[in-house]
Amino acid sequence: MDDGPRRVVVTGQGVVSPLGNDVQTFWSRLIAGESGIASVTRFDSSVLSSHIAGEVRAFEASDFMSPRAARRMDLFAQYAVSAARQAVTESGLDVDTEHDLIGAVVGSGVGGLGTFQEQSRVLFSRGPSRISPFLAPMMLPNMAAAQVAIQLGLKGPLGATCTACSAGANAVGDAFEIIRRGAAVAMVAGGCDAGINEVGMAAFDVMRALSTRNNAPQQASRPFDAGRDGFVIAEGAGALVLEDMDHALARGAPIQAEMVGYGMSSEAVHLTHPDETGRSQARAMLAALKEAQMTPDEIDYVNAHGTSTPAGDVSETRAIKVAFRTRASELPVSSTKSMTGHMLGAAGAVEALVCVRVISEGVVPPTINLVEADPDCDLDYVSEGARTLPVRAAMTNSFGFGGHDVSLVFRRFEG
Repeated sequence: MDDGPRRVVVTGQGVVSPLGNDVQTFWSRLIAGESGIASVTRFDSSVLSSHIAGEVRAFEASDFMSPRAARRMDLFAQYAVSAARQAVTESGLDVDTEHDLIGAVVGSGVGGLGTFQEQSRVLFSRGPSRISPFLAPMMLPNMAAAQVAIQLGLKGPLGATCTACSAGANAVGDAFEIIRRGAAVAMVAGGCDAGINEVGMAAFDVMRALSTRNNAPQQASRPFDAGRDGFVIAEGAGALVLEDMDHALARGAPIQAEMVGYGMSSEAVHLTHPDETGRSQARAMLAALKEAQMTPDEIDYVNAHGTSTPAGDVSETRAIKVAFRTRASELPVSSTKSMTGHMLGAAGAVEALVCVRVISEGVVPPTINLVEADPDCDLDYVSEGARTLPVRAAMTNSFGFGGHDVSLVFRRFEG
């Protein structure tokens, strides 16, 4: 490898989601405008205000790992390994002969919350001597990345991000930078979370952050709509294989898009409320464009963070206007969280995957449930259904609690 920055391409994808547990199923349902939101089945949610979620269904960990390995993982790590294995299989990487040069970065917002909850019950009912010796290695947020590396045999750079709702996007961005500087030929990058349990839902419920449209679950996540009342919690994982362009070309890999920009900023405003001016979030978008050496006019689509919260959707609309100026009014923007719900630390990685698919397929997914326009949300949110559109470059935004703002830019690969 020479000393210059390397070009980075996407050669594999994998997903576990409320819309399906493989990329083709997920994508076809997304483009069809289907919702993955339903009443909670994982536990009795009657004591909460919100009884709805984007649960992963029909997931079989044994399809991707041994039963013994699965027993030693929290659900969030099982999801991550599953998505990562899909992505590596699609990429055709020869991990066995190049494992020292292939690594992983995987993000999570809440880590092994289910294991923490279960073992806390054991602690208080039966005493500390009865908790599982696997509590720590199942609970820690970095263990998704660790398990991906262990299960796939990746011995290159290994990292984990824990930046709330931006964790998946940060993981993709960090992996991109690792390849750019020549420290790896390929990286598995993604995000995961499994926070649909009593602790996870109660934590957001007591903040009044969740939608309470319990009688109409599939209409509950309604980004940018005047009637939105909070986000819908969801779970799953997304993974991309990012690869040095020269390495991918040399082995004849299926190049799906090129990643060209990664921008970050801090709002430094509040633990949970966004910068209402949008200027902080815009700095992340502009930083990503700067690294990509692109202008706002060259972006054809934005996958919005768009969580369906009253303050968040307005601030993101303002941020897009600050970053894109006159281009903002004609720029297609959609929130796929309207269909998936908010997958927490997985969201940024899944939405990066969406951008890659948009570029390769030439179809922009819709924002569903946008039926009454909010006067403060006045962009083109693709509310009429999926739109066929040649997209040369796309941006995705992720904004996490604590003011973690991340934007990523992908574009059509041209050798």
